Amino acid sequence: MLELLTSETPNGWKTTIMLEELGVAYRLRPISLTDREQKEEWYLRLNPNGRIPTLIDHDVETVRGPFAVFESGAILIYLAEKFDRFLPADVTGRSEVIQWVMWQMSGLGPMMGQATVFNRYFDEKLPSVIDRYTRESRRLFEVMDRNLADREFLAGDYSIADIACFPWVRGRDWACIDMDGLTHLQRWFDTVAARPAVQRGLLLPEPPTASEMAEQTTRQGKNILA
Repeated sequence: MLELLTSETPNGWKTTIMLEELGVAYRLRPISLTDREQKEEWYLRLNPNGRIPTLIDHDVETVRGPFAVFESGAILIYLAEKFDRFLPADVTGRSEVIQWVMWQMSGLGPMMGQATVFNRYFDEKLPSVIDRYTRESRRLFEVMDRNLADREFLAGDYSIADIACFPWVRGRDWACIDMDGLTHLQRWFDTVAARPAVQRGLLLPEPPTASEMAEQTTRQGKNILA
């Protein structure tokens, strides 16, 4: 049995989308970021970085107990290898997919994350900082757009590269990043968004109500800045 500990964030949705695409049985345990559940001692024993998501493979025993995987990109690769899906077997195809996963983990996610923090959560508005992260996020969108000019998906066929990047592009409005004029990226986004498994994955964990969302946004902002 697979168990996913996660929350409603782009990194969390990467893993729920992957599991829905695979169509395998798994148990989902929501983690409350507003209550800082990811910082509790029991969680840190599974994920020393104190972030979501964490995957537990109860079918694999180690000296520490069931095998736990932290870091969303590592979870995507683990699942792709375990079920032999969404990651090519040939060396060059595999490398190309992993390059895009690493690109998302090191660039797209951090830059958009910082754009979100400084646009949404900082009481003090710092124009030069906001401009720096907004421009860099837009540049990364342009990198994707150029790459998609002659292919349907980021690494050729649909893969964990697309699963990794999609939730971040989806969150562009919250990060205040525009996608104007990026026709190849827009076409890719619409294609991925139409996949039934993607639509199911974006509803996990169950989305909060409007009032809950407002409260969570305020509390999460305080936690981010703490």
